[in-house]
Amino acid sequence: MSRPAESPGVPFGPELVLTLGRSVGFAVTFLIPVALVRVFDQATFGTYKQLFLVFATLYYIAQVGLAESLFYFVPRAQARRGAYVANAAIGLGALGLASGGLVWAGAPAIAARLNNPALAAYLPWIGAFLLLMLVSAGLEIVLIAHGRFAWAAASYGLSDLLRAALFIVPALVMRRVEWVLIGAVAFAALRVLVTLGYFVGEFRGALRPARGALKEQLAYALPFGAAVLIETIQANLHQYVVSARFDAATFALYAVGCLQIPFVDFVAGPAGNVMMVRMSERLVAEDRASVVALWHQTTLRLALIFFPLTALLLVLGRDLIVVLFTPAYAASVPIFLVWSLSILFPVLQTDGVLRVFARTRFLLLVNVARLLLILGSISWFLSRFGLMGAVLVTLSGMVLAKALMLFDTSRLLKVGLRGLLPWTGLTATAGLSAAAAAPAWLVMRALADHPLAGLVAAGMTYTSIYLAVLAGFYWRRGAGGGVVGALQAMRAEGG
Repeated sequence: MSRPAESPGVPFGPELVLTLGRSVGFAVTFLIPVALVRVFDQATFGTYKQLFLVFATLYYIAQVGLAESLFYFVPRAQARRGAYVANAAIGLGALGLASGGLVWAGAPAIAARLNNPALAAYLPWIGAFLLLMLVSAGLEIVLIAHGRFAWAAASYGLSDLLRAALFIVPALVMRRVEWVLIGAVAFAALRVLVTLGYFVGEFRGALRPARGALKEQLAYALPFGAAVLIETIQANLHQYVVSARFDAATFALYAVGCLQIPFVDFVAGPAGNVMMVRMSERLVAEDRASVVALWHQTTLRLALIFFPLTALLLVLGRDLIVVLFTPAYAASVPIFLVWSLSILFPVLQTDGVLRVFARTRFLLLVNVARLLLILGSISWFLSRFGLMGAVLVTLSGMVLAKALMLFDTSRLLKVGLRGLLPWTGLTATAGLSAAAAAPAWLVMRALADHPLAGLVAAGMTYTSIYLAVLAGFYWRRGAGGGVVGALQAMRAEGG
């Protein structure tokens, strides 16, 4: 498969294209909970968050690795690409019917387990949404695996914009949760039409299931799917435990504290996906040296974004929560500040490396170990630290998982501790990120009586200082002036 040439002046290449595509809809997508928290009371907003917690959990589990297997097989196959895609599409449709049906039939039991009877009336809509979203799960994956990064970026951007519109507008007009769900189902149905249209047009007569290809896919996908099952359970377990032990209004406070920043996924997801495709191509070409370079480059590029983002959120966290979610959610602030540390973990795309080397069974073992840690200690953490304990035990699981995967990554790449990571670039980025925090905090405190103005001014201050110091640091090291020179120097340093 031919690969688009990367411009030497654009150090992020296809990752940047994909990130820009996701970022088109970022602002509007981020407004979904911000808008809904002003439409619904705290208990109703907690119900909405519980509904989509159930969806998010089942969406990743029900794929059993079929959609993600396309990252592995499509770049390696030529004649059988259509068979792999057809197998995945049909399998995901069947799994969607099964999982959606279970949600529909089990609605009363799920509502009882989550300590919220109001969920039972809404869960059938989540079942329908789950079915349709599973059918369309392979759309952007196939585009990326084909190297069509601009198409994938456009698909991400338009999809996010449409999803935000069909969630927010019905809520603002009708002010009822069921209308948000109706909008969600309409959005998913449109995605299915686009996905099937693209697959038929792209593969034409080759879009046929094949038993031999399916056997290969299942051998890869099932261990990975089992790893995803465990990873998803342990990643969401803290929210289920809080939901079961507290009422919907308290869960709303906790869910806001564990606010997911869509931008993190928009950046980390494309970077990891491109890294996997590139690594697969270079392993086929038996170019192992460039595989290590790709790992270093991806790590540095993500650190360049996520290190300062974490520092900025620690500075802005209190006012950010109050401005976005109103003072009624001020109790969420301490949880949010600690939860912001989770943004650091996607810098290390270790799971991507393991998947390229088909180490899906090891991924499963890592996730089992992480789940056992959380299961064994979450009750103690909750009794000792309250709601904050659920966050602390979840972060502890992340540390354990990354440590185990880094050890295996070192073995797979045949590098020692010294060569495992681009230590110089990571240390410099961490220091520069911390250095820009103090001036931003001073600006924030000076405008404490005007939170919105303080957020804007402190954010601009932090960004300006960080970029200026970054450029100056690498200019002193001979990279040339400007931020572009700094980025290019970091790229070279990564391999």
